[in-house]
Amino acid sequence: MTPTAPINLHDPQSFGSGIPHEAFAEMRANPGLTWTPPSDDTKGFWSVTRHDDLVTVSRDTTTYSSGVGHIQIYDIDEDALEARASMIDMDPPIHTRLRRLVSSAFTPRHVQNYKTSIRHRVQTRLDAVEAAGGGNWVDLVAKPIPIGVICDLMGVPPEDHDYLIGLTDHLVAGTGSETLEPTAYGNTTPLRLLPFNSPAAFAMSNYAAELGERRRVDPQDDLISKLIAAEIDGERLSTDEFANFFRLMIFAGNETTRSSMAHLALHLRQFPEMFEAVRADRSLLGAVADEVIRYASSILYFRRTVTVPTTLAGTDLAVGDKVVMWYCSANFDESEFPNPYEFRIDRPPVPPHVAFGGGGAHFCLGASLARLEISELIDEILDRELALEVGEPTYTESNFVNGIEQLEVTVL
Repeated sequence: MTPTAPINLHDPQSFGSGIPHEAFAEMRANPGLTWTPPSDDTKGFWSVTRHDDLVTVSRDTTTYSSGVGHIQIYDIDEDALEARASMIDMDPPIHTRLRRLVSSAFTPRHVQNYKTSIRHRVQTRLDAVEAAGGGNWVDLVAKPIPIGVICDLMGVPPEDHDYLIGLTDHLVAGTGSETLEPTAYGNTTPLRLLPFNSPAAFAMSNYAAELGERRRVDPQDDLISKLIAAEIDGERLSTDEFANFFRLMIFAGNETTRSSMAHLALHLRQFPEMFEAVRADRSLLGAVADEVIRYASSILYFRRTVTVPTTLAGTDLAVGDKVVMWYCSANFDESEFPNPYEFRIDRPPVPPHVAFGGGGAHFCLGASLARLEISELIDEILDRELALEVGEPTYTESNFVNGIEQLEVTVL
């Protein structure tokens, strides 16, 4: 008998209090994959919840496609696939060619060049926290630091950073149960044709087109100018291709780090002894940053679509089946991470957590940058001996992002 998921994974409210760990532990204990039946107009899907199985799917882009269907649970029409597609929705070799356009800016060695500017952003935001005596950690710290870093790298003017924070918030809202106003931002495109079914995608595309046009006239030393001038197979990116690329870079370069930084405040309260150990030995900064990222598991899942009949974990899969990789489950797989609900800084680097993906073509381009940003934030907190009283979080209503909307802190 096929095991069925114990909660409705279609429903964002199932994640209203964070990761439903008990449900995922039950799913990992089941033999084979777990089935979630159809809901409304969305087909059912298979859940991949164990670490090894998730790595298998991640690294086999031929059998498990990002380009067939798309990378989220819900179904979209065929005519929407091309309109919404960005690099993350494509398979090699197209994905590989697009990735090469920007990959050099995100190598571990290259991101060290951003360390000074990141530290300055961290210091500025923590100055604001201390000056105010506290406040909403998300608004004061978690939102502005990563969006500022990726916007600087891309070449977005500082005065537009807050606008893009608002747009990314509205993109995530499209993964929740909230009904979005279709005409927001002057949108005239049917929501089904927009990423995340959000009018914010329309606004971000317009913004990207305008900024891209300015860079065509007046190139700068930034990624936008490089993308505008880049050629793939002798052709430059179209306006729509550039806009989709820009939206992906802003969202992906911001959201994972932002959510991890929000969860960091909770970790400081919940696991103070771990951070005291890092205070005494700063060589542990990389380890504690990775544990923050694993524990937060900011992106809950990505989906793939089966292209040839196959078997995974003893479950037979047919062409067209949806397979959903739950990173938030695999990162707590007992068989790979002993005592997975403990926050530990002595975890070995192998096996790696999958918060940046399970390896292969789609491994997160910005992993090194995210690690650096979080390490710098922790390092500065420890340097200041910043002590916080931390309240209870209000989670983002989404089954895609393990985000926090509100987290009040008080400086002690």
